[in-house]
Amino acid sequence: MTRGGSTARAAGIVTLVVAGLLGSAYLLGRSLIPDQSPRHTTGVTTNADGPHYADQPSVGKPGGAPRASGSASPNETGQDGTGRDAGGDQLFGAHATTGTPRLALTFDDGPDPRYTPQVLALLREFDVRATFCVVGENAQDHPDLIRSIVNDGHTLCNHSWHHDVGLGARSADAIRSDLLRTNAAIRAAVPDAPIVWYRQPGGAWTYPVVSVARQLGMTPLHWSVDPSDWDLPGASKIAATVLTQAEPGSVVLLHDAGGDRQGTVDALRRILPELTARFELEALPTDPT
Repeated sequence: MTRGGSTARAAGIVTLVVAGLLGSAYLLGRSLIPDQSPRHTTGVTTNADGPHYADQPSVGKPGGAPRASGSASPNETGQDGTGRDAGGDQLFGAHATTGTPRLALTFDDGPDPRYTPQVLALLREFDVRATFCVVGENAQDHPDLIRSIVNDGHTLCNHSWHHDVGLGARSADAIRSDLLRTNAAIRAAVPDAPIVWYRQPGGAWTYPVVSVARQLGMTPLHWSVDPSDWDLPGASKIAATVLTQAEPGSVVLLHDAGGDRQGTVDALRRILPELTARFELEALPTDPT
């Protein structure tokens, strides 16, 4: 081989080595760059109709709910002191089922003068008791509807003052103030009504919000069936989802406020005849412990 050929061969080898080193450096650099892919976000906008859902966390969507914790006690949540559940349970012990063969209908975000009376009338027609997770400012604005809910034998649940999805990320004092303010608005309408349940807006549970709720004597309440009626899919889809997914012990999430809920009302008229034929429906107890 000529000297020129040897030189060319050596240059080729050097080129391959340099290319290999550059490629390795690129891959290493990529591994050190934080993932910039879009994240799932949660947002709530508000207008004259009350809170509306720009997006819900995956824990509140069908198929996206974390492991149901049933009736786990505070000592069964596996809390490791870091703000997460050591057992991987994103509910931190919140109830996702009734713990019995009975099924529970729950209605969030009210009361609303347009839709809550329609929901109450349908429940009355089918002799069904349910649980209403009420927003504090709505309870303050419509105390007559809070009284109607209680007079019809339904259970009340605290749902924060202003449907604050981010409440669980706030300080314990801020959480406590919010929940107490909501309870005060409810009790201004119905002084003696028990408030023993708390539902975190968006299902965005954290250890602090669960801990404060329990300290105030309220049991955290999640759900197991979510037809996403907040996303206005229409009465037919709402009804089909509930009737397909409902099973003994289910806690069904519906809404009687927070936007146009006529689809939910219309779906309820289709749902109730079949549910009452298949299950015993109950208002969640006022002594869950």
